[in-house]
Amino acid sequence: MTTREETELMCRTGPGTPGGNMMRRYWLPVGLSEELPQGGAPLPVTILSERLVLFRDEAGRVGLLQRGCPHRCADLSFGRIEDGGLRCLYHGWLYDVAGNCLEQPGEPPESTYKNEVKALSYPLVEKGGMIFAYLGRDTPPEFPDWEFLNAPEAHRFHLRTVIECNYLQALEGNIDPVHLSYLHRPLTRVDTRPVPGSTKSADVFYAEERRPRLDLEPTDYGIRIFSVRGADDDKQYLRITNFIMPCSAAIVGNEGRVNEGYAVHWHVPIDDYHNMRFDFVYNRVRPLDKEKYRTRIGNVTGPDGVTRRSLDNRYFQSREAMRTENFTGMGGSFNVHDAFATESMGPISDRTQEHLATSDRIIVRARHQILEAIADVAEGKEPRGVIRDPARRDRSHVVVVSEVIPKGVDPKEYWKSRVQKPQAAE
Repeated sequence: MTTREETELMCRTGPGTPGGNMMRRYWLPVGLSEELPQGGAPLPVTILSERLVLFRDEAGRVGLLQRGCPHRCADLSFGRIEDGGLRCLYHGWLYDVAGNCLEQPGEPPESTYKNEVKALSYPLVEKGGMIFAYLGRDTPPEFPDWEFLNAPEAHRFHLRTVIECNYLQALEGNIDPVHLSYLHRPLTRVDTRPVPGSTKSADVFYAEERRPRLDLEPTDYGIRIFSVRGADDDKQYLRITNFIMPCSAAIVGNEGRVNEGYAVHWHVPIDDYHNMRFDFVYNRVRPLDKEKYRTRIGNVTGPDGVTRRSLDNRYFQSREAMRTENFTGMGGSFNVHDAFATESMGPISDRTQEHLATSDRIIVRARHQILEAIADVAEGKEPRGVIRDPARRDRSHVVVVSEVIPKGVDPKEYWKSRVQKPQAAE
């Protein structure tokens, strides 16, 4: 059982908390590049309970500053992008992307006080259409070299969704292979694409065998997860996904069902009761049909990133749809299904009330790794997954597989044949 004290350690991530100190040792996504077009408005964001502003200056550089102006604390997200930075509307103080105060126009011309004032700023990396921040106060670690972030623009799609619960229970849904046979199960064959090595789609495998055999391997980034279901003719349907410290998962997703790519989901704490889910959809073989994705997402998610189906309206659940369409009766969106499962637990799930089973072994191991990382940071050690050696940036051993293979093949060896070395972006 996870104790109340352990839940508090993992789930409280505000400034100064053990969980927050751990989170601040990693690069975390804070925005999408498309949300900050040249000349676009600054974005108010809250990450790890800290109020910040994300903006792009006239030169195209991105900055992440404290949201309250250091002068009199007016909100900088309402400010003007001009003259090399972000200008506060209250008294015109101007800050660049590093937080330097460039101008204090209301002060005497001879004043040098601007040189003594600086807005809190955080380092950023913009890559693959996403903006990542390092919210620690020490030297940032190396940025991981992920295959998907090097993908050409046409081969990737991004989504940002607000989930109204603590990050951890939302994250855990991504590393739970068993729930696919229930929460996301359609009652008709929606996806007709066959899994490589078979004539059946992934949905058929999930429906036919609802008790997958699970195994795991601890790795330098988190956990490699193996899920095996039976297939015809002495074969097995192998699914390999990954838990990535501290709050993300590389999963099969839509593109990975046919082994052409995968999806990465981050659950970044907004505060202790809300998290921002960033989805990165990737296909290494062919360009994505982005219009289809936009239409599908637009039907279920508003421009603010909040799903139209919510706990308040009981996700518009239909008992008729439960009989004719899918297991939940909540429409076909996996995002909505996931939101139901995790938001309905309450803002922070009371894990002392859980009765964990053998199928939860991956969840248990992930919690242990998070608690281990919190303890490591408290002791001044580097937590799992933080890279300080530039020679160790390569993350090509994060492999996602959805494939039917011979029964005699060992999944713990097979993944090595599916490693994709990162390629330079086009």
